[in-house]
Amino acid sequence: MAEIGVIGAGTWGTALAKLLVENGHRVTLWSAIGAEIDALRESGEHPSLPGVPLPKELNFTKDLREAVQEKTLLVLAVPSVYVRQTAAKMAEFVKEGQIVVNVAKGIEEATLKTLSEVIEEELPQAKIAVLSGPSHAEEVARRLPTTCVAGAHERRVAEEIQALFMSDVFRVYTSSDMRGIELGGALKNVIALAAGIADGLGYGDNTKAALITRGIAEIARLGTALGGKFQTFCGLSGIGDLIVTCASMHSRNRRAGILIGQGRSMQEAMEEVKMVVEGVYSAKAAYTLAQKEGISMPIVEQVNAVLFEGKPASDAVRELMLRDKTTESSDMEWADFL
Repeated sequence: MAEIGVIGAGTWGTALAKLLVENGHRVTLWSAIGAEIDALRESGEHPSLPGVPLPKELNFTKDLREAVQEKTLLVLAVPSVYVRQTAAKMAEFVKEGQIVVNVAKGIEEATLKTLSEVIEEELPQAKIAVLSGPSHAEEVARRLPTTCVAGAHERRVAEEIQALFMSDVFRVYTSSDMRGIELGGALKNVIALAAGIADGLGYGDNTKAALITRGIAEIARLGTALGGKFQTFCGLSGIGDLIVTCASMHSRNRRAGILIGQGRSMQEAMEEVKMVVEGVYSAKAAYTLAQKEGISMPIVEQVNAVLFEGKPASDAVRELMLRDKTTESSDMEWADFL
C-alpha cells in the first residue's frame, strides 16, 4: 500500500484517485477550491461523473501540506494553465526525490515549455514523470478498459508508476520519451478542435479521417524536430490519444470545436463547455513553435486563424483543401522506369 496525494479534483484527478484507491492505496485528494472538496465529501460523487460513487476510503483535504507531505507519489492533475502556480505552492512541502507525475496535457504559452519542464523549474528536488494516453476520465471512473503510458527520465520511476496504477482495467506501458509523450498529448488537442469544427460544419467521416491522419503527420513533424521519438507519435500518446480525442463526445476540445463550427465564438464555446479547453491554450504555442522550427502545420495554422483572427471555419477548410499539390510522404523515392 502506497500513500498518494492527488493534486486537483477535476474529473481526471478524481477518476485517478478512485482508481488508485481501488488498487489498494491510501489516497488524499486536494483542490484549491474549498467548496469543491466540501461537495465531493458530502455527495460522494463528482458532479461531472454522475452515477459513479467515490470510494469511502478516499480522503479529501483543502490543506495542500496534508496532500503533499509524506506521500510516496504525487499526481499533479490541475489544468495546464495552473500547473506552474500549483507546483510553486507545493514546493515547500515536496521532499528530495519525491515522485511527481503530471497528468495534464499542454504547452506553457509564455515560455513554450512542456509541462514537465515547468514543474522541474518549480520542483527541482523532485523526480518528475508523466502519465498520458487515450483515457477519458468518464470511462476510467466507470472501470472501462484503458491503456496509458508512463514516461520518466529513469526506468525505475516509470516502473514504479506502472506498478501503482496497473489494474485489471487500467494497463500502463513505460517509456523514456517524456518529451514525445507530452508533445503528443498537447498537440492532439489542437487537432481535436479542428475535428470538432468539421463536425459542427456538418462534414463527415472522410473529413474526420483526413484530419486525424494529416494531424498526426503535423504532430510528428514538430514533435521529432523538438526531440521526441517518432515511435512515440505512433503509440498511445500520439495516434491513440488523437483518435479518441477527435472521435469522442467526452472530449471537451471536440465539443468546443463543434460549437465553433456551428458559429459560436471561441469564448462562447469555452463558456458553454464549462471546462478548461486545453487546445485553445496549446494552439498559439504550437503555431509559434512550428514557425520557430520552420515546420509546416497547416491544420494548426488554420485553427489559430479561426480561434484568434475571426476567420470563418468554412473558409479555413476550403483553404486547407486548396493548398498546393504535394506528396503524402516526402521521404519516399519514385522508382521511375523509361
